[in-house]
Amino acid sequence: MEDFVYYGELFNIYGLLLNESNRKYYKLYYEENFTLQEIADLEKVSKSYVGNIINKTSKKLEEYESKLHIYANRKNLNDAFDSV
Repeated sequence: MEDFVYYGELFNIYGLLLNESNRKYYKLYYEENFTLQEIADLEKVSKSYVGNIINKTSKKLEEYESKLHIYANRKNLNDAFDSV
């Protein structure tokens, strides 16, 4: 569950940096809570193709975060405010 929230947050931050196709699959999976099979049926592609897109997109989002640190900085600020 933590991963689901984490990647959803990364998508909210960096989603506009993704191409249209990846953004569509990721949005269906993380925001609309579609299963891989439901997305595959909707888009008329294989379940493994959707899984590959989701995995590659997750890695791309992690790459953005490793370079820009927006999520980490936000989390640190929120933690600092919560401790006050």
